[in-house]
Amino acid sequence: MKFTTLAALVGLGLATLAPAHAADITGAGATFPFPVYSKWAEAYRKDSGMGLNYQSIGSGGGIKQIQAKTVDFGATDAPLKGPALEKDGLVQFPTVMGGVVTVVNIAGIEPGKLKLTGELIAEIYAGRIAKWSDPKIAKLNEGLKLPEANITPVYRSDASGTTNIFTTYLSQASEAWKKEFGAATTVSWPVGQGGKGNEGVTATVKQVPNAIGYVESAYAKQNKLSHTLIQNKAGKFPQPDDKAFQAAAASADWKSAPGFGISLTDQAGDGAWPITAATFILVHKDPADPAKAADVLKFFDWAYKNGDKLATDLDYVPLPDAVVGQIHDAWKEIKGKDGKPVFNM
Repeated sequence: MKFTTLAALVGLGLATLAPAHAADITGAGATFPFPVYSKWAEAYRKDSGMGLNYQSIGSGGGIKQIQAKTVDFGATDAPLKGPALEKDGLVQFPTVMGGVVTVVNIAGIEPGKLKLTGELIAEIYAGRIAKWSDPKIAKLNEGLKLPEANITPVYRSDASGTTNIFTTYLSQASEAWKKEFGAATTVSWPVGQGGKGNEGVTATVKQVPNAIGYVESAYAKQNKLSHTLIQNKAGKFPQPDDKAFQAAAASADWKSAPGFGISLTDQAGDGAWPITAATFILVHKDPADPAKAADVLKFFDWAYKNGDKLATDLDYVPLPDAVVGQIHDAWKEIKGKDGKPVFNM
């Protein structure tokens, strides 16, 4: 079953907020991976009898909940740096990769027809380009009929890893954006309107004529939103699909940052999607409930072994086998009260 409407997504989100069975794993955080975690959870329950109670509340909320030890794992698209991981005694690892896309609601504009650059997107979100008929946009899209209409930028109103990915890219594409707004899970948006979660941005773009928003690619696909093309570092305009996300991650050095916290935005390569990212899980090195921590790792181990097809069906990119091996090594840091790793391969 594929989720093709926002109602289906939100409905499932409400289901995950229902009281958990005593044996269920609890997690909270990023909305970016919510569709794939939901599909994995559905399949895993059939295989193991254990469920996943996951709250899609945004990366900021996920980090706060794992710090407070109110969930078994936190989820974030904005990876924590080494000092933050050490301070809270956390282990961080990626699960899948995906892409952030810009989506528009412009009458007559089909998916993949409108071309934008990072600089243009930065100017739109900074309020410096206010109409779709702006000469800078028109020049890049000769032959495309664009309306003399005001642009409504839509952004995340919550602390968001997706925002961190998006603004990291804008900071790479635009020196002006970097100086004025920078990259973070929340920024001081000068124009537009907010929506909570990828779900909220999706809904707002669908409802507001001439809007532009940024969402994880699965949300755009499932909700039949009109994505734009974005010029990459090589000057090309690839389609945002698994091949383009894989191309962005092709030369990634996952060991170069603590907790695998690398950036995949604005990578070289003709086929690379410029706003590609991984999403991450946070668990405690010394969990209060070692058995439950082991259950979390069993779930993600199952996902690495059995979840690739479910992920690719939603346009996520599974991690390379070599990276999964490195993650299994990192899991040895998560230990029980006897000092032994809670998860054994």
